[in-house]
Amino acid sequence: MPAGNAAQASILDLIFSNTAWANVGNAGGILGSSAAGDLYVALHTANPGAGGTQATSEAAYIGYARVAISRASASWTVSGSSPTSISNAAAVTFPAATGGSETETYFSIGVASSGATEIIVFGALTSSLAVSSGITPSFAIGQMTTTCD
Repeated sequence: MPAGNAAQASILDLIFSNTAWANVGNAGGILGSSAAGDLYVALHTANPGAGGTQATSEAAYIGYARVAISRASASWTVSGSSPTSISNAAAVTFPAATGGSETETYFSIGVASSGATEIIVFGALTSSLAVSSGITPSFAIGQMTTTCD
């Protein structure tokens, strides 16, 4: 079911930036959380798919961990319409590899620091990243972008 352009942006702003969705229900709208909390970015060696979890094809190099990113406009950029996109507004840096070797091709954003947890959105990396001992995966502003259509 398609969503209206303005609704797409409002939903993403609510989830990623903890910004109230005005005029839904009453004048206050759907409010953001009193404590914004974090979302968690994971790396994947293959497409986790819409039915997958953050553990689906998740990176497994030695030293890997998901990265907590706050639900704030300083962390995420919501832009455009039809489709609306979400991208990192700050660099995202994962722990350095201390062993293992693999190639990361996708990222996901979800709700927990570990486990087979819900994916909110996912997307392909702008370019694949070979990770081996001594490599610190890091993504500059805007390198982790996906769309909601």
